[in-house]
Amino acid sequence: MNQEEYDFLSRLVMRTSGLHLGPNKQYLLESRLIPLAQSFDLEGIPELVARLRRSDALLETAVTEAMTTNETSFFRDITPFDELRDTILPTLIADRGTSKSLRIWCSASSTGQEPFSIAILLHEHFPEIVQNWRVEILATDIAEKMVSRCRSGEYSQLEVQRGLPIRLMVKHFEQCDGGWRVKDDLRKLVSFRRQNLLESFRHLGRFDVVFCRNVLIYFDAETKGRILGQICGCLHQDGFLVLGAAETVIGLSESFDRFRDCKSAVYRPKADSACTVSR
Repeated sequence: MNQEEYDFLSRLVMRTSGLHLGPNKQYLLESRLIPLAQSFDLEGIPELVARLRRSDALLETAVTEAMTTNETSFFRDITPFDELRDTILPTLIADRGTSKSLRIWCSASSTGQEPFSIAILLHEHFPEIVQNWRVEILATDIAEKMVSRCRSGEYSQLEVQRGLPIRLMVKHFEQCDGGWRVKDDLRKLVSFRRQNLLESFRHLGRFDVVFCRNVLIYFDAETKGRILGQICGCLHQDGFLVLGAAETVIGLSESFDRFRDCKSAVYRPKADSACTVSR
């Protein structure tokens, strides 16, 4: 891969997904795109770039999805789930006693372990909410193949063993060909759709909790600020934003305050925040 090809692919990935590669990431592009090129019967990166220059929309989408990181596991980085159980949900339940409605958005759901972990947590610790409230967990991802995978609710033995205690696996999953499938009582809490965070998500409505973990680290500062502004615009004023452990709003958005009752990266919209949702 020469420098011109690298620059072209870097700009394409930045435009379509917001992923900021920076310099000297040729190894990352090659490791993910050479197998992709071969699957399209292309000999390598030069031929891949040549076809992309002819505005091949299908290939462009495939490149974007190939470059998207999909590392996840059940109850990944357990602290945010503990705080969701012990602090965030009790606060919301006390405030939503009249409406009896709860909406949670997992904004980069990958293969679905995060939203299904939240569904398990609700069933285990807040069964009365599951039974008597309107509860929706919306899971979105930039990659359509990830969304399809989420909808299937099927996981290999290795995947269910990562972060999921055996008691919960047996209780909430059933065996299927090749692994385990999420049971229907969990599946009905979660809906899935494709969503690129670079595009407007005004149409998704408002949420009580937004999980946007381990996503912002891949964007440049301007893109991070723009996404945070949109998220603030789709959160209820007393809602919660949960970021990854290495992520922050500091220097990126003036619309959030750190929620001091939680140790992890949990934020709430400021009372006087002027949040924006792009149209």
